[in-house]
Amino acid sequence: MDISEFLRRADAVADAARAALAALAPDTRPDAAKGALNAATGDELAALRAALPALPHADRRAAGQAFNRLNQAIAALVEEFEAAQRQRATAPVLDLSMPARESWRGAKHPVTLVIEEIEAIFRELGFSVALGPEAEHAWYNFGALNFPADHPAMEMHDTLYLGDETLLRTHTSPVQVRTLQRFAPPVRVLIPGNVYRRDFFDATHAPAFAQIEGLAVDEGISFVDLKATLAEFARRFYGGTRRVRFGPSYFPFTEPSAQMDVEVDLQDGRGLRWVEILGCGLVHPAVLEAAGLDSERYTGWAFGMGPARIAMSRHDLPDIRLLYDADVRFLEQFAR
Repeated sequence: MDISEFLRRADAVADAARAALAALAPDTRPDAAKGALNAATGDELAALRAALPALPHADRRAAGQAFNRLNQAIAALVEEFEAAQRQRATAPVLDLSMPARESWRGAKHPVTLVIEEIEAIFRELGFSVALGPEAEHAWYNFGALNFPADHPAMEMHDTLYLGDETLLRTHTSPVQVRTLQRFAPPVRVLIPGNVYRRDFFDATHAPAFAQIEGLAVDEGISFVDLKATLAEFARRFYGGTRRVRFGPSYFPFTEPSAQMDVEVDLQDGRGLRWVEILGCGLVHPAVLEAAGLDSERYTGWAFGMGPARIAMSRHDLPDIRLLYDADVRFLEQFAR
């Protein structure tokens, strides 16, 4: 074998290596690919290696360089094949036979929609929104709101305490005092937020729920202002066909106190009936004085309602748990 024959056979081996790898399926395992390459080129590579010592001395240098280039070319082909396989393994697989996924987007919860609608109504009536901490001091939650020291709501079995004087607020009323301490009358605020009580989870109660409180304090405010404002709210929220009424009630932080009912049909076969949606009353003088105001000069009124119960009366729902079960099939009926 002379040098020209050696170089020709070396080129033929390189072509055979490329053809062997090109004929393989893309998902061929690396060890199987190397086996196929060895079957196509192994015998010829061994023959070229054995022919090197038999070449004329003057041609051995050129033949050796050509043999090294051949080995490097084969190694490069193997690396290129393996790199292509790694790239395919990490690339996302697109299965065109799969059915298309239904597109959907999230929506606001019915209780959130109620809160936003109530806020919009009271903003038009001149109210702004005020917020306060959910982990509250016992004085703001009870003492400043005229709760007597032996009131049942202050017991451990009714309230979730975080420490001796710290608790999860049981209502949004502490924000009344915090607002009056910060701003001088006239004050008109709406107070949304979450509250916590150790209640059993049943058709009308939840241990954690949203609440909305309203407060108006100024000189010369009377119960007439309270009734007129809440009646206007009911007309805007429920429409002119729903009747409302006020009845006597009791709260430590209001005097006199009342409850407002709205006539609804809860779809339980009993037809229209009165359902309480909020409690209200004139702010107790002790609450004004706890906030640092002169109760002889200023008066005010306040109300509190649960947006979940408002949503129940709005949509004629018989069970509050429907709003908290996170059943998208039910909630999407009211989403927008």
